Amino acid sequence: MIRQIRRYGSRKLYDTEESRYVSLEEVGELVRRGQEVQVVDTQSGDDVTAQTLAQVILEESKGGVSPISSEFLHTLIRRGEEIVTTGVEQLSTGVDRLLQASVDRVAPIRDIRDEVRGMRQKIDALEHAIDEIEEQRRAPRRAARPDAGKKKGA
Repeated sequence: MIRQIRRYGSRKLYDTEESRYVSLEEVGELVRRGQEVQVVDTQSGDDVTAQTLAQVILEESKGGVSPISSEFLHTLIRRGEEIVTTGVEQLSTGVDRLLQASVDRVAPIRDIRDEVRGMRQKIDALEHAIDEIEEQRRAPRRAARPDAGKKKGA
């Protein structure tokens, strides 16, 4: 689920899930933990997620250690859309491979479940046939008893 964060005119960021203001550092920590965020400007309604995440990177680099190399930033500025498109294509290909591998593992399990379902149906039919045979064996014995069919106390 995407975590909604509102950005106010004063550039304050408000986490709607926790109902509190958060810093750029906290937004960065959310993303590092795997949380997807969406930042929306309250005045214009525009999605300002990309700008906010860029600010997170800028603030972190002010601390002395840049999370992204200068070389990568130069390349990103020069060939921005091409890099992003290539990255998305590579990610998509990787996800497709992972999904196909998962499906390949699931298919035999489906086959086994179908076999088990078929066996259960055969077992049910066999139990039903056994019940009928037992019922047929009991019927002649009841008919052979002299008191069969008479009511008690009659």
